[in-house]
This record gives sequence, structure tokens and C-alpha cells, in this order.
Amino acid sequence: MTKKELMQKKISAISLGCDKNKVDLEKMLGRLKDYGFSVVSEVYDADIVIVNTCAFIQPAQEEAIENILEMIALKERGVIEKIIVSGCLPERHFDDLPNNFPEVDLFLRVRENDLICQKIEELYGVEKTRPAKEGSRILTCGASYAYLKIADGCDNFCSYCTIPRIRGRYKSAPIDELVDEAKELVKMGIKELILVAQDTTRYGEDLYGENKLIELCQKLCKIKELKWIRLHYLYPEKVSEELLDFIDKNEKMCKYLDIPLQHIDEDILKSMKRRIGEDDTYKLIDLIKTKYPNFALRSTFIVGYPGESGAKFRKLLKFIEWAQFDFAGFFPYSKEPNTASFFMDKQVLPFIKKKRANKIRKVQQKIVESKISSIIGQEMEVLVDYFDEGTGEFVAHSQNLSPTVDFGVRFVDNGNIEISSFVKVKIYDFDGSYLKGEIL
Repeated sequence: MTKKELMQKKISAISLGCDKNKVDLEKMLGRLKDYGFSVVSEVYDADIVIVNTCAFIQPAQEEAIENILEMIALKERGVIEKIIVSGCLPERHFDDLPNNFPEVDLFLRVRENDLICQKIEELYGVEKTRPAKEGSRILTCGASYAYLKIADGCDNFCSYCTIPRIRGRYKSAPIDELVDEAKELVKMGIKELILVAQDTTRYGEDLYGENKLIELCQKLCKIKELKWIRLHYLYPEKVSEELLDFIDKNEKMCKYLDIPLQHIDEDILKSMKRRIGEDDTYKLIDLIKTKYPNFALRSTFIVGYPGESGAKFRKLLKFIEWAQFDFAGFFPYSKEPNTASFFMDKQVLPFIKKKRANKIRKVQQKIVESKISSIIGQEMEVLVDYFDEGTGEFVAHSQNLSPTVDFGVRFVDNGNIEISSFVKVKIYDFDGSYLKGEIL
């Protein structure tokens, strides 16, 4: 097969896992398009399908395997030709996967993402070309916002987490490269950048010897057409008043904090190898609630961690009721091999973990319902994400609502509303999943 013939192949992708994984896939798709491949949205229209996987916890691995098996079924029916599995699953189980899934044509490790075109050349017996130094990016989120991955890997080594073993040590991207990437995204029409890393609050410490998150944000704020900058995954011990003041005073910084806390009990936090304790966590949340009341606050928690007694779980419940988070996610502890917590005593039984997760979610749901009632009647500026042809509504989000993870805002308009534009709406209802607004 010649390169010209290879370029006739159509490629589609399945994106699984976190926003950081999504960025990796978008850059791979950009390289493939630059090479000459056609990138299509439906796997049924493709010759080659990439399954970009997550392997953080067992449920994520199960989801990845389900998708791989579905693609194998399509291949056996002759619908597709080649299957490529990329992302964290090959990093975690590279030696075992070829034997378990011989129908898969290529398992691509994260470090090989830039070689995706050359790997496909190998699959089809085409003479290998030299990898391009840089590639473009195909956005999969829509036209209004995009994720900017500012670092990869992690140095925290929390006792329950597999990320350092999958992704390696923390590695920041240079500021100049990130600013250039941001400018390219803005040229594509992006109005909001969501900064992501396993831990955004440690940005630059490995590369520059000191924290550079504020400096990075300052330079991004100078991009004229960029309107909003949002920070995800702020580890609590690095959330300083200096950072909070910067977010508060800069109009381009979204008044939104995503701070994964994981628990509140002192003994549990120490066992998790978290770097902030119970008292300091209370102080941090109290500071945010008192000094920055306009900030929306999201967090995530693990329930059923080894050693979590009934009393320790009730302490977490009490904390949730006190903190009144705008948004919070609760996940039953997943016992993962090759983590410190895997070998710990006092493992909590699965049915108890599930019961506790359901109970604490109900507590948070009541908090959310109370907060929603106070939003009804308010006016807010929203960024229009897309038009839902099924309902005839536009879907948008505000500074206090992060897209895909929080509630969207739906509204109807018969005028000339454009995707990626900013409009003002008045909230009049909530349907359980979306806020309902009307154009002002």
C-alpha cells in the first residue's frame, strides 16, 4: 500500500476518562488530520477506530474493556479494519493486553502518542515517514471552550492512586508553549480555557523551581479574545490567599474552585497521604466561604476507604452539611493493585461502601436543591455551548457552572443567537438536570 492509498482511510475515536485524556486524544486526531486522514465522528463510518482509555480505577477499566469488545465485534463483522487502544490502559497493563485481546491491532502507550501516524504506517506496511515536530488539534468538546493541559503525571503518591505509576512524575509544560497553544485555540473561536492537570496548583515547580500558576494565568489573561479561564483540580494545601485574591480580582478568571478533598477525618487523611489535615481543611473552606462568597465550590470525596468506621463516616457527613458545597462527587473506594491502600487492614465491605455513598449523595442533593432555589429568578451571563436539535434549545454554562460536570443552562431563542457567544438569561426553573432560562 502506498501513502496516498493509506490517506484514504477514515479514522474515528472513542474518548474515555478525564479531560487530560481528552486533550491527548485531540492532539492525536490533529496529527492524523495533518497527515491526510479523514477523521469521522461515527465508528461505523471508519476504517480505523482508536479507543482512548482510562484505567484509574476498576470501573474505568471495565468501561474500557466493554468498548474494546464492541470494536472487536465490529471488526469481526467487517465494519472496521483496525483497532488501536491508547491511553492509560496500555500503560497499566501493556504486557497482558496483547494476549487478552489478540484482535486489537495496536496498543499505543502514552509516550508514543506523537508517533500515531507512523504506527498506523507500520500496520499497513507503508514506508515510515518522519514524525512532525508539532501537530494541530481537533476539538471534541464543541466551539466555545477547550481544555489546556498544563502538566502531566503526579508527585503526590496518594495511597489509593495509580496515576504516578501510569503517567509518571509531575511534568509541567513550558509557559511559552502553553501560551502559544492557548492563542491557537482562541484563533479557532474558543472563548474559555479550562486549565487541567492531575494537580494544577503545583504547576511550574518541577520546571522552574517555584510555583508559576499565577504567572501562567497572568499571561493567558493578556490574550484579548479569551474571555474566561477556569482552574480544575486545585489540591487544597496549595490553595493560597494569593491565588484566591488573583482569581477574585481578575475579571477573566472564573469564580469557581475545583478542590478535591477526599475526606475530612485526620486519621483517614494521613493514611491517604494527603498533605493537609482536618483543621487546615476547615480553615480553608471557611476562608473561601467568608472572604470569597461569590466563588462556586466543587469537591470530590472517597467513601469506604480502609479504616473508615461508622464514626469517621459520620464526621464526613457532618463536614458536608457544614461546608455546603455547590457541587460534590462521592466515589466508593476502589481497591487498586500496586497502591499502598491495597494492602491495608480494615477494608470496608462493598455493600457498606455503596450504602454510605448513596447516603452522602442524598445529603448533598438536599444542599444542591436548596442552593438551586436561591438561583431561581437570578440573572446570569452564560456562554453558549451548542444547540440541541432534539429539544430546540440552546445549552450554555456560566462562570459558576463548569461545562459537562455541573448543570447546564437551557433556553429557547428565536433570534440570531450564535454558538460561542455570551448572552444574559434569567433563570426561571430547574428540571433536575438543567437550569431553565429566558433571554433578557
